[in-house]
Amino acid sequence: MFDEIHADAKTRMGKAIDALKTEFNSVRAGRANPALLDRLTVEYYGTVTPIKQMANVSAPDPRTLVIQPWDKTAIPEIEKALLKSGLGLTPNSDGTLVRLSIPQLTQERRIELGKLVRKKTEEAKVAIRNIRRDANDLIKALQKDGDISEDDERRHQEEIQKLTDQYTKLTDDQLAIKEAEIMEV
Repeated sequence: MFDEIHADAKTRMGKAIDALKTEFNSVRAGRANPALLDRLTVEYYGTVTPIKQMANVSAPDPRTLVIQPWDKTAIPEIEKALLKSGLGLTPNSDGTLVRLSIPQLTQERRIELGKLVRKKTEEAKVAIRNIRRDANDLIKALQKDGDISEDDERRHQEEIQKLTDQYTKLTDDQLAIKEAEIMEV
C-alpha cells in the first residue's frame, strides 16, 4: 500500500516540476525561444487554435523568432494575436512569414521577471508540500486503521519528506537556471 502512495506522490511532484518548467518557458528572457509562443492562441476559421498547431516556430538567431504558417491567409490573425498577447513583441510580416524581434531586456524588466519566476517557484513548492500532506494523511489513515504500526508510519512519513526535499531542491535548481538566463546580458 505504501508503495502506491509513494509512487503517486512521486508522479504528482514530477508533474509539478514539469508545470514549473512550462511556466518558465513562457517567461521571456533575453533570448529568443520558440516555447515563448506555446501558450499563444489564434482565432483561425472561427476556432481558437494554438499557434504551434498552425505554424512552424523557429529561432534562427538569439534575437529573432520566425513564424511560418502553413496557411498564408492566417498571417493577419497571427499578427493580431501577437499584438494582444502582452508579450511586448511587434510582428513584422512579409506575406509568407512573421518575424519577431526580441528586444534586449532592461535591468528593471529583468528584476520584474526575477520576481515573477520566484513567485512561480514558490507556487510549485506549495503544490509539492500539498502533495506531501496528502500522502502523509493517507499514511496516517493506514496507521489509524491498524494496517501499519506507528514505527512504520513514522518511517514512511520520513521517506515522503525525503521525496519532498528532493523535489523542492529541483524547483530551486530550475529557479537558479531561469534567473541566470534572465540576468544574462
